[in-house]
Amino acid sequence: MSGNEPHDAFLVAAAQRLAADRPAFIIATAAARQHPEQAVDTARGWFRELGLDVEELPLRRRGQASDPGVVAAAAGGRFFYLSGGDPGIVPQVLGGTPAWAAVLAAWRSGAPLAGSSAGAMALGEWTLIRARMPGDTRRLPRPALAVVPHVAVLPHYADFGHRWVDSAHAALATEAAVLVGVDERSAAVWSDGTWLAMGHGTVTVFGSGPPVSAAAGDPTVLPIPQPTGVGPA
Repeated sequence: MSGNEPHDAFLVAAAQRLAADRPAFIIATAAARQHPEQAVDTARGWFRELGLDVEELPLRRRGQASDPGVVAAAAGGRFFYLSGGDPGIVPQVLGGTPAWAAVLAAWRSGAPLAGSSAGAMALGEWTLIRARMPGDTRRLPRPALAVVPHVAVLPHYADFGHRWVDSAHAALATEAAVLVGVDERSAAVWSDGTWLAMGHGTVTVFGSGPPVSAAAGDPTVLPIPQPTGVGPA
């Protein structure tokens, strides 16, 4: 999507440092109930503009996440990007599966892993769903994939994610919880052992102390926990 060039180009560059014969994947799990083909086509066009050909890793249903062919493909991947869509479905489909274990193993070996909107939410310890009905700004936490422990992501923060802060804090009710508000066309990026902001907007972190905000180019290290299973570098 136009405007996301800074952080998406950073991911592409990381993928291009790996063997060119390894595939790059879009994972459209979050869009499985909302036109996944469109999500895949959009990702293909966008990343092609940035110099990377991507294909779908077929994980729209939980059964696919145990398919030996899908697991083998994931194990050889050099780039993984989780699309947006339904914030609750990704952990249900991927959590604890052989395919997701293969994705994590490839990531820990250097393949970039990222998500947009609901895809980014799934990478935290909790994903936030509506408390009741469409339009309800109150959010309830549900277990997510916990790539980044103690975190719940508030996507589209400047537009509407900021409305979720109070209810998310109340529902999580733990001092260890960290809320990460990410504006559109922005990203929190783990690189060289720190979290930094990239993109056109701001990343705002709510932890045990006062909120911390940073924009692209700001040297402020975001106080977000280290991802699970990675070293400081």
